[in-house]
Amino acid sequence: MSLLWVILGFMLLVIGGEFLVRSSVALSFKFNISKMVIGMTVVSFATSAPELLVSLQAALSGSPAIAINNVVGSNIANIGLVLGVTAMVGAIAVDASFYKLNWPAMMVFSIALYYFLKNDNSLSATEGAILFLGLIVFLFILIRNAKQDGIPEEVDDKLANTSNFKIVIWLLIGAAALYFGSEWLVNGSKTIARSIGVSEAVIGVSLIAIGTSVPELAASVIAAAKQEKAISLGNLIGSNIFNIASVLGLTAIVKPIPVTEPQILSSDFFWMLGFAAILIPLVFIPKRLQISRIKGFLLVLAYGIFMFLVFTKGKF
Repeated sequence: MSLLWVILGFMLLVIGGEFLVRSSVALSFKFNISKMVIGMTVVSFATSAPELLVSLQAALSGSPAIAINNVVGSNIANIGLVLGVTAMVGAIAVDASFYKLNWPAMMVFSIALYYFLKNDNSLSATEGAILFLGLIVFLFILIRNAKQDGIPEEVDDKLANTSNFKIVIWLLIGAAALYFGSEWLVNGSKTIARSIGVSEAVIGVSLIAIGTSVPELAASVIAAAKQEKAISLGNLIGSNIFNIASVLGLTAIVKPIPVTEPQILSSDFFWMLGFAAILIPLVFIPKRLQISRIKGFLLVLAYGIFMFLVFTKGKF
């Protein structure tokens, strides 16, 4: 029965996230916000909503390990699973903004989060606010650079003509689906963790993390199969930054997050940093600014090893 609640929770998170993105973009058009700003801010926040609701629900229900490892696991899955599988379908071109802004910013946010957690074994409201303010600064720089480079952001123009009634209905559906989806997913996952004898941290870094990355994976693989521009590495890196700064940052502001599982800091976090760090040599060697099929396979293989160790060793 717990597995059913988890599956239903995943489904509701996907539905809720989709409706929230639609309503947020449509609402943004009503306020005459530019497509570029909508794409870089509104859509990013909306697509982080499932992770935010799951982490907030986990923290409020006394499962901080799920809150932290949902983000750590999602960041690992975004690179190892989503990027890896997409690259295996079709090679991905990488632009210069990856190593000039996005990757350094991701590393700074990741190391800052590690320091905050390691310092006193918790993420306080003040530290959460610092992370969130850092995100605002990052977005300001991102938008300024995009304006200078004249980069258009793909946002569905049809949503500009959406009626106010539709926007309200979409918002209500999205909010309700995200609320119940996060509640069912967290409660079901906690029950599964107890029944199979693994920690909530393991469930957070594996089952829940993969679940919240499934929408991105599906969209990326479908786009790659159609030989469209499958995915921007910058967008994935941006997603990882949002996970740290908005998901954990906002959750900590509402309720400080203690570290209850030691392997989060002794192992899981280093896997996240490792997957992030390996992107630099992958992007530049041997062929510059491209994630080839072979590189994608190596990422998926590394992710498989990580998952194997998570379940078999427990403390890895």
